[in-house]
Order: sequence, then structure tokens, then C-alpha cells
Amino acid sequence: MKLRSVRQAKLKGKRVLFRVDYNTPLTIFKGKRQVADDTRIKITLPTLQYLIQKKSKIIIVSHLGRPGGKRVKELDLEPVAKKLENLIGQKVTKLNDISHPSTKQAIDSIKPGDIAILDNIRFLPGETKNDSRVARSISQLADLIVNDGFAVSHRNHASVSGVAKFLPMYAGFNLMLEVKMLTKLMSRPKRPLIVIIGGAKVSDKVNAIHNLANVADSIIVGGGVANNFLKAGGVDILSSYLQDTAADKKTRSINFVKIAKRLMASLRSQKMLLNGYIPIPKIVTPIDVVAADKKKNPRVLKTLNVTNKNQNGKVSKKLMFLDIGPSTIKLYQDIIGHAKTIFWNGPMGVFEEPKFARGTKEIARAVARARAITIIGGGDTISAIKQFKLTKKYDYVSSAGGASLEFLTGNKLPGLEPMRVKN
Repeated sequence: MKLRSVRQAKLKGKRVLFRVDYNTPLTIFKGKRQVADDTRIKITLPTLQYLIQKKSKIIIVSHLGRPGGKRVKELDLEPVAKKLENLIGQKVTKLNDISHPSTKQAIDSIKPGDIAILDNIRFLPGETKNDSRVARSISQLADLIVNDGFAVSHRNHASVSGVAKFLPMYAGFNLMLEVKMLTKLMSRPKRPLIVIIGGAKVSDKVNAIHNLANVADSIIVGGGVANNFLKAGGVDILSSYLQDTAADKKTRSINFVKIAKRLMASLRSQKMLLNGYIPIPKIVTPIDVVAADKKKNPRVLKTLNVTNKNQNGKVSKKLMFLDIGPSTIKLYQDIIGHAKTIFWNGPMGVFEEPKFARGTKEIARAVARARAITIIGGGDTISAIKQFKLTKKYDYVSSAGGASLEFLTGNKLPGLEPMRVKN
């Protein structure tokens, strides 16, 4: 995919709407909200520095969390603006009231090379619905758009695709690198290509697995995603996490267990041969799990064999599957060890808690030592490899989660189409 680059834009003195994904995790330190992981900010700095160098008037646009079109103090971008100031080494003017006339006046008064940041764009009713009136009001603040937020480019939102109806859009350096790396993954990957999918955002991933199955030699699953496939296979998952509240209302009513069941049935005959003779299913699910009554300070902690469907009837229905078990770890390590290309998106369990971190940690280590091209994607995956001090052990680490999955399935991304150069 060829995109119109920021290097092609006339930037001097222009008001540039810089769309990024600063949806970063926050923490409380000494009573104040602070950015806990600045990865998504740092990856935009090369483009931001280029815009400064070219004397643009920079207006940063991002979201944080899901405020539902209302102002939520805990989700304003104050800590993000402070972190950006520290990283870039210059003042970042935060504009609190996005829709107020004073915002446009403040932007008109900033000088070339200055930076302003609009508050959480999802405070605006209509942002996530791609309301054309919202898109128009945002576009009136600028002369052009530079999109460096690949992680949100699969969203058909007002500040992502809607604004492109009113202003020309160009691709930032990080976004272009993301597209390059993912395109490389899809075009004649070295095989076997092993895809590892985990995490909790089931709505982003079960449908993606459907399409990735056409490309991957094998897909191994963990976390909340695996629970859907286990249940589809007739396993009693007790009180385990099953489905997230999707950002898109259309997907909230979808039964992902049924999708998983149909998918497993359609792929039943497709196998990958491990060691040349051991048949491995196209979609590999856990054979054992670590279950507990609660995530923090559990009173009950058990390893359950989920291949024995009758076993779980003998344990408390209050237990939750919170990590893959030791036999699953060994199986997954064997599969990963034979890979020539690996794409990993999503942890294997609740890695934030020490009792449930082993699965994710061992998979992270297996991917790191694999003699393969390794691409890591998704915010939770990044947090995990940082926790295990493995960040520099992979060929490419992407901040994008759902967007990378959408791209890999071959779907058109609304935030990329306005920049696509057609042959």
C-alpha cells in the first residue's frame, strides 16, 4: 500500500491537525495522574519534530478511554500533555473546551513551531459516530491533517476518517512504518507463519482470526479470546471472562462463541505438521489453564485440564481461567520454536498479577528466542514485554492492536484510505 507522505505536504506556517493515538495507561503518583507507559507518545516524536522543524502550527488530536461523549475529569489529557512537554522539550498548550470559540482563537494565535493539544476528542458527542458536523468543526481548526495514529485508523470516527472529507490527509512516519512492516508480514512470509492471539478485546480478535486463518499456518490463542474457543468446543469455562463491551454498538450483540464454533468447524480438516509428522490444528486452544476464585489474593488456585470436559463439573463454578497452564505453555513453545515468522497480539492471561504471569512470560521468552521474524502488536502486549524486560528482543514492536488485526485481514482501514495513492 502506497500512502501520501507528510514529506509531500507544504507545512510552513500551516495549521496541522496531528491525529495520534495517545490512549496511554495512567497511574496515580503522589496523588496526581501520570502516564504509566509513554510508548505511544514516543513513537510519534519523529513526525512531531519534523512538523516543528518545518514551522507548522501543530494541533494534536487524540482520545483517552471511552468517556461516551461526556467530559470525564479522569480521562482528560492533562497528564498526557505534561508527559509530551517533558519528552519534546517545549511547551504544549492544552485547550480544555474543544467546541468553544476561544479554542479557534487560541489556535490562530500560536506561532509556527508551537504545539497545542485538544482535550480528549471523545468528550465530543458524535465523535465515535463519525458525525459530519463534528468532523467539520474539527477540520475548521486546521489547513491539513497528518495522521500518525495507525492504532486508531480502523475506526470510522469523526477525527479519523470524517475530517478527511474536508481536509487533505498525509501519513506520519510511524504510521508509514507500521504499514510497511505489516505489509511485509503478509506478502510471502517465511513459513511456518504462526499467529499468537490473546488478551481481552474479544470483539477485535475473533473476527480477525477468521481471516488470519487464510494466511497463517497455525493460530494459537490465550486469554479471553481462548475462553470463547474453549466454550465453543464444549468446555465449561465456569466464571471466566468471555466478551468485552465493544466500542462499536453493532458488535455488542454478536455471539462470538458461535462465531468461534463455526470457525473451528470450518477449519477442522486443516492441519500443520509439527516436526514433520505431528498434526496441529489450524486454531490451537489451551489444554490446561490456571484457575482461581479471584485475580488478587486468590484463596483457591488450581490447574485444570480442559481436555477432560467432565473435570470442571467437580470444581467451584466461581473459578475463573486466568492463565494458560504448564502443559499448554510447553505445547505453545514447541509450535513457536518451529516458526519462521511470528505475529503476536495479546497476553495469555492476567499477566499483571504475579500468580497469573507465567504463561505470558514464557510465551514472550519463546518468541524472543525463536529463529524467526517477530512482530509484536497491541498495548497490553507491549506492557507485558516491558514488565518482563524483553522489549528489545523482537524485530518490530507495534503499538497498534485492533488496527493491525484489521489490516492483516485485508480490510480497508477508514483512516488510511484518504491517504492511499492509487496507481
